[in-house]
Amino acid sequence: MKIGFIGAGNMASALIGGMLSAGTFKAEEISVSDKSEKALSVWREKGVCTFTDNIETVKCSDIIVFAVKPNIIPFVLDEIKDLTEYEDKIFISIAAGISIEFIENKLGACAKVVRTMPNTPAQVNCGMTVISPNKNITEDELKIVTKILESVGSTVVLDEKYMSVATALHGSSPAYIYMLIDAMADSGVNYGLTRDVALKLAAKAVEGSAKMVLETGIHPSQLKDNVCSPGGTTIAAVCDLEKSGFRASIQQAIDACVKKAEDMAK
Repeated sequence: MKIGFIGAGNMASALIGGMLSAGTFKAEEISVSDKSEKALSVWREKGVCTFTDNIETVKCSDIIVFAVKPNIIPFVLDEIKDLTEYEDKIFISIAAGISIEFIENKLGACAKVVRTMPNTPAQVNCGMTVISPNKNITEDELKIVTKILESVGSTVVLDEKYMSVATALHGSSPAYIYMLIDAMADSGVNYGLTRDVALKLAAKAVEGSAKMVLETGIHPSQLKDNVCSPGGTTIAAVCDLEKSGFRASIQQAIDACVKKAEDMAK
């Protein structure tokens, strides 16, 4: 089985790198097309097949990943829609806001389509990808897609109707977390810590806290209470966060992200 990527940007690079590291595919089983020779040269040197023509990637692949920006997807679909060779191929889209129906309308109702939403931590093999297959994807094909995407982290299969909220909770949320880490580090610097030390302390706190939630199964509110000693420093900080609307700000950001994702899908 061979896999091809249309687009050689950050997410494609993360997925290709993860698949090679995990041994999911060999370099000669992977192809990638892009207009940028510079982007292609990186993978060509590693034995990956490269093209500047998207049609060539589709022709030589069993699975095709649309790894381009949402505004480019319509042009790519128009480019390949008249091919007769794609009827048994699997198409994976990682483009935000592009629905399964939109792709089916371009490629035909019989097309095998999987809509996904990965996130940027895939670049460090700690990604999270939500998977929504269309009715044409078999159970075995879904297992193959899942295995590919688990090369760079974890996956969960959801009905497409949840894709907008999933986008807000994991696809866009690294940006919120980076803002939190940056704000925490700024405060550390304000109190005399060097920037690198402040960033490490803040980032490791976020990393460790997430790991505690995932590995202990304890509810975050209980984990928060476990850190808050009566009359201590942490509860003072928590009360101040509540006064400043910390929870409400996060929830409002999620609402804004969901609304934007839904608008894009119309």
